[in-house]
Amino acid sequence: MEILEIKQVNDALAEMVALFRVELRSYKGIVSKPNIAAGREEIREYLSAGFPVFAALVNGEYAGYVVCRVDSGVVWVESIFVKDEYRRHGVAAALHGKAEEIAASYGDDTVYNYVHPNNHRMIEFLRKRGYTVLNLIEIRRPYKGEKLTQTIVVGEHEFDY
Repeated sequence: MEILEIKQVNDALAEMVALFRVELRSYKGIVSKPNIAAGREEIREYLSAGFPVFAALVNGEYAGYVVCRVDSGVVWVESIFVKDEYRRHGVAAALHGKAEEIAASYGDDTVYNYVHPNNHRMIEFLRKRGYTVLNLIEIRRPYKGEKLTQTIVVGEHEFDY
């Protein structure tokens, strides 16, 4: 596996960004198709803003990517995605490791991660890497037509979910 720093937009990366957005929408029950043009524009915006972007290549093929945002020396993973066929092969660990390297270069020992609460695979992935602290919660009204089927407890508060 090879990890490359991305300096310009390419179609393989744009496709993965589009697939990532499809997956995120699925956590809200929304079925969508990949929008490669939107993926291309999203990467262009990240690069223009100076966000570090890395891609993993396996046997010369793009397998995944990570986008980091550095804000006053604090590193956030804006997005991380691995194609289905490369999951559970160390690709995400290698990509997240790049984010941790950036954090270490600023003297920090953690990377901050926004994770959708339905993204159980990512939550488990981060737990295995030693990430356990939840310090942010998003509270919103349900979307029109959204059916909340469970509840979650955060501290002493219970929320429909």
